Amino acid sequence: MKCCARCFGDRGLGDILPGLSEERGECAYCLSVDQILVVPSSLADFFRPLVNIYEPNEDGKLLVEWFKADWAMFDHERMDVARSKDLLANVLDDGEIVRKKFVPSPRFQSDALLRWEQLRDELMYGNRYFPNIQLDAGRLEQLLQLLPAKDMPAKWYRARICQENRSYKVEEMGPPPRRIASHGRANPAGIPYLYVASTPETSAAEVRPHTGERVGVATFTIPTETRLLDLRNPRRLVSPIELGDEDQIGKLRSDIGFLERLGEELTRPVLPQGAAIDYVPSQYLCEFTKKCGYDGVVYRSAVGEGINLALFKPDIARPNSMLSEYVVERVAVQIQFSKRYSSGFADILNRLTKS
Repeated sequence: MKCCARCFGDRGLGDILPGLSEERGECAYCLSVDQILVVPSSLADFFRPLVNIYEPNEDGKLLVEWFKADWAMFDHERMDVARSKDLLANVLDDGEIVRKKFVPSPRFQSDALLRWEQLRDELMYGNRYFPNIQLDAGRLEQLLQLLPAKDMPAKWYRARICQENRSYKVEEMGPPPRRIASHGRANPAGIPYLYVASTPETSAAEVRPHTGERVGVATFTIPTETRLLDLRNPRRLVSPIELGDEDQIGKLRSDIGFLERLGEELTRPVLPQGAAIDYVPSQYLCEFTKKCGYDGVVYRSAVGEGINLALFKPDIARPNSMLSEYVVERVAVQIQFSKRYSSGFADILNRLTKS
C-alpha cells in the first residue's frame, strides 16, 4: 500500500515527494487520484524528528491526535484516527508507538504570545511609537518565512460603492491619495495600500454595501513573483516535516499559537467607531512584514467566503481595462446572543415556558 502527500496534509511533503518517486496513481489510504505515490516507510526519516518532540505519558493523547491538533495533519476526510494510525505505523515501521499516549516535551517553551498581548495593549493604550515591550524581531522574521503565499489567484478584485448615479472609471479604483488615505486594517493613515479580494462577491462585501446600492468592481492582475505573506491559517500552512530538525520543530510548536494570533489580528471584526484604535496592532504587524521585504499580506475575509490581500506597493497591481457594476440584491446578517445577556435570556425563556 502506497500513500500520497494529501494523506498527511503537510505542505512541505508536497515538495518532497516528487524527489522520492515518479509513480502516480490512486492513493491506497485517502483514495486521492493522480497523486505521486510512495511507500510509507520511505518517509520515516522525515517523521522521526517530529515524533521526538513528544514524550510518552499515560495521561496524554495518541501521536496522530497530536499531529491533527498541532499541525492540522491527516485532515483529509478519509483520514480518521484509525486510518491515520495505520499509515503512521507503516511510516515508522512500528505498530506499538501509534497506540501509546504522548504529551509535548516541556523542553520547548515560548513567551511570544504573551509578549504580543502585552505589546498590542501598549501600542493601543500606552506608547504607540516607542513601546517598552519588544518582540524578538529575529525570531518573528524566521517564523514569517515559514508562511510564503503559494498558489494565489491570478486575478484579484477591488470594489467601490457608486455614489448616486455616478460610475467609476478604472483609474479611480486604485488606493486613495496619501493625503486622504484613512487608517485601514493594514495601513496607518496617510500610507495607502491596495486592498483586493479573491472574488467579486468578497470585494463587494468588504465595502459593507446596503441592499439596492450599486458597486463598481475592478479586476487586477498581480505578478506571480510578488512576495506575499500568508496569514490565513498558520497551523495548516507551516510544515514541520520541511524543517527536518527536532529542535526547530519543537520551537515552532511552541510558537504556533503566536502565529495564529497574528492571523486573527487581520481578520477580527472591528466596529467603525473603534477602528482608529483597534487597527493599530494589525498595522504594526503589517509594517513589520513590509520591513521584512514582503510586498503584501494575505488574510481571511471577516465578511466574505474569499480571501483578502493588502498590497503594500499598489503600483505592482495592473488593472484591467474593463469595470463591472453590480447591484446588491441582499445583505445577510447573522446574530448571536452576547455571553453577557444569553444566560439571562435563557432564564426568562424558562420562566415563560413554565408559566
